[in-house]
Amino acid sequence: MPDTILPDIPDHQPFHLVSDYAPAGDQPQAIETLVKSFLAGHKHQTLLGVTGSGKTFTMASVIQRLQRPALVISHNKTLAAQLYSEFKNFFPKNAVEYFISYYDYYQPEAYIPQTDTYIEKDSAINDDIERLRIAASSALLSRRDVIVVASVSCIYGLGSPDDFKDMAIQLRPGLPMRRDTLLEKLVANLYQRNEIKFERCDFRVRGDVVDIYPAYKENALRVEFWGDEIESLRELDPLTGRAGERLAHFDLYPATQYIVHPARMENALTAIRAELEERVAYFEKKDRLLEAQRIRMRTEYDLELLRETGICQGVENYSMHIGGRKPGQRPWCLLDFFPQDFIVFIDESHVTFPQIGGMSHGDRSRKERLVEFGFRLPSALENRPLRPEEFDAATGQTLFVSATPAPRELEMSAVVAEQIIRPTGLLDPEMEVRPIKGQVEDLIGEARAAAESGGRVLVTTLTKRMSEDLAEFMRGAGLRVEYLHSDIDAIERVEILRRLREGRFDVLIGVNLLREGLDLPEVCLVGILDADKEGFLRSETSIIQTAGRAARHIHGRVILYADVMTNSLTRALAVTALRRERQLAHNKANGITPRGVERPVQASLLPNDGDEGEDAKALGNLFAEDGDTAAVVAELEEEMLRASDNLEFERAALLRDQISILKGDAKAGKNQRGFTYKKSRRRTK
Repeated sequence: MPDTILPDIPDHQPFHLVSDYAPAGDQPQAIETLVKSFLAGHKHQTLLGVTGSGKTFTMASVIQRLQRPALVISHNKTLAAQLYSEFKNFFPKNAVEYFISYYDYYQPEAYIPQTDTYIEKDSAINDDIERLRIAASSALLSRRDVIVVASVSCIYGLGSPDDFKDMAIQLRPGLPMRRDTLLEKLVANLYQRNEIKFERCDFRVRGDVVDIYPAYKENALRVEFWGDEIESLRELDPLTGRAGERLAHFDLYPATQYIVHPARMENALTAIRAELEERVAYFEKKDRLLEAQRIRMRTEYDLELLRETGICQGVENYSMHIGGRKPGQRPWCLLDFFPQDFIVFIDESHVTFPQIGGMSHGDRSRKERLVEFGFRLPSALENRPLRPEEFDAATGQTLFVSATPAPRELEMSAVVAEQIIRPTGLLDPEMEVRPIKGQVEDLIGEARAAAESGGRVLVTTLTKRMSEDLAEFMRGAGLRVEYLHSDIDAIERVEILRRLREGRFDVLIGVNLLREGLDLPEVCLVGILDADKEGFLRSETSIIQTAGRAARHIHGRVILYADVMTNSLTRALAVTALRRERQLAHNKANGITPRGVERPVQASLLPNDGDEGEDAKALGNLFAEDGDTAAVVAELEEEMLRASDNLEFERAALLRDQISILKGDAKAGKNQRGFTYKKSRRRTK
């Protein structure tokens, strides 16, 4: 019996902003100005909003007023995670998705001709982030009420959105479909049959029942057949196997964003074969027989894998042929999954916008060597991020959002909406300059006083090594300290910030990640070491952005350690003084008493965050019943040391926390995580 395609069932609703407060301060006029600019059809506009003025709420209000899908781009993963959490709170009934690079570790393929050294591509993909990426793609193709918060990785190549949508499997109760037909479609969508261990991207079969674990969902799906017809669809708990509520419909999207329609794959294989023969002839004509043999052997192997499995190592290098593109034609990316009327918000645009423009040149020279020496076909050069002009052509109306927008953004914008007055009446933090001599000792005293008052402290250094060494030194002085820099993976960065807000430690030390956008209302003190070292990290923009981290606390202060008043430092102090003057005048004229920002701690991105504590408590209760806690502690300590010797530091940290809880010192077990993590970084360098 042939399959029947039923009409699409709408699965969206209007954007509905949920908030406990109404626009205040400069927000009402900023929202009205921006909405009018969008409705007038202007391509670019800017929101110049100081830290703590509620720029995210303003963006959310614009989305609700315009009722259009939105892409919010941030320049780093940590800020993207924070924005994701905030937008999910603002739009609980709509689809808010998260899209960042899914690599925990990435070693690009490279060749060094001077030493004849070939470095194979090596990477570690974070399964949780991959799930969120596929969820974003599937949401964009199935509904309109979608907000995607992304890093700059959204301009990198993906598979065709048409293939991704066409390969989706429409499942409806009453739909004529044979069970074996469904199984064939699942395999074509790169789902794997697994009757033993049921995990994401797997399916299993038991008679007329097919269980599927979608690549982008937390719950699985149970499809029950009656003859050659789907009888019912149910949610399924993948852990317990318990069936949940019935579903009226379900569109199952592929297990990867790089899915290719079989017809397109056949054409791609033919095109790759033709380019291979052309490249081999080129090398043979140049009497470069080694390169000719190398490119033939490597490409033939990839062709066989693509023919049999639909994927191969480095499949992205064939994206031009697989996508049916011509040389020079831009690759597909996340932008192509959006409907035409979507709007773009570029958060912290003074950093993000230049980053978007500079990504396309980053790895071309590396790929050119691979092509020149026969490791890749010339079409591999077409595996690239969008160029600046391509990004501009692929996006529609755009809003630049920053406390310190760059001159270029202001020149491009038809409208600049200022948001200087905060809804809370808070002023920009007081800024004080102190001498560099004795800066660490002075900072320790200030940090200790801030911690005793219940506040948190941020400290910025000039290098990663300085942040690590200072963390260790301050920890030795009795403070609860952790550090944060780019060597720490994205999920762990978010967890460190969550722990800071929860009060598991008091002082966070960083280099360049403690600047734009971090929403930490508990921070009452920011210390900027070596503030007179003129450069990127101590520019006017950097100083203003870093100082802004204390702008959400009613007693926020900034201490800048400097011996020379540089131009950047002077301008930053002048800008802050002018803003404070304007804010004070507004408060006085309107009888406003400043109040601190209160915001719930964002949810963890980890599906089982906190389980180690609960497991440890359960473990402690179990052993307490046995009455042999001391023996168990000794056994766990031996296991912890073995894990540390084997460089399994995360396991060692978990065991250490369990030992602390068993000894009745749960607080210490929690607060020492930063020290163990620091040791792990040092040991693995």
